[in-house]
Amino acid sequence: MDLKVKAVSPKIGTDIPLPFYATPGSAAMDLHACMDEAVTIPAGQRRTIPTGIAIALPSAQYVALVYARSGLGIKHGITPANCVGVIDSDYRGEILVGLQNSGESDFTVQPGERIAQLMIAPVIQASIQMVDQLDDTARGAGGFGSTGK
Repeated sequence: MDLKVKAVSPKIGTDIPLPFYATPGSAAMDLHACMDEAVTIPAGQRRTIPTGIAIALPSAQYVALVYARSGLGIKHGITPANCVGVIDSDYRGEILVGLQNSGESDFTVQPGERIAQLMIAPVIQASIQMVDQLDDTARGAGGFGSTGK
């Protein structure tokens, strides 16, 4: 599939790279911070970081998902504020990444820094059917912790 990417900042392609797959086995592309100055995210706070790009998915059969970079999350507590960002197929605005700092120290995002990952995935839109009962399973309605110790 082809992903159309539009630079909404003149920095894209010069100072800031387009998203790319780092290895042949990469499932997601890195998104980079596209800003003029560093932005500090105080411990316990959130900031919105621009990426300088907009995308056009080819159809409603695809979604773009914004995930955390594991290194930022594990080492610094920097993760997407909404856990996973969903970019619908009909959105054409700039991709902005809300980052939260759950770490104990302030964290500074530098211009051009890799801040998140962008994954393209297939979408299945379900037809909703109201029913009076659901089929039985071995698990049933067992919730949190019901399948393990």
